[in-house]
Amino acid sequence: MYAIIEACGKQWKVKQGDVVFTEKLNVNEGLSVDFKVVAVSDGKKIEVGSPYVNSAKVSGKVLKNGKRKKITVFTYKPKKNEKRKLGHRQPYSKVEIDSISV
Repeated sequence: MYAIIEACGKQWKVKQGDVVFTEKLNVNEGLSVDFKVVAVSDGKKIEVGSPYVNSAKVSGKVLKNGKRKKITVFTYKPKKNEKRKLGHRQPYSKVEIDSISV
């Protein structure tokens, strides 16, 4: 059984027991979170929502909230002595999928 969930404007195909790295959710570590289900399949048939499947439910547990590795962004304009160096660390939430129910 698998489901396609939507969180933070993105969609993921998940099964029970999967670990997903989403953009940061407003949920503390160790708490449960429910996702909107776009499509769900039990292996024989696929049920697709318009836009969501109301009868399906996917719940997960937030394992960790953190920041990804730092990336460096460097921009410049040649022959103008104009340059800028920036760094960015994207926040994320690590979520383990507990259950999928139809």
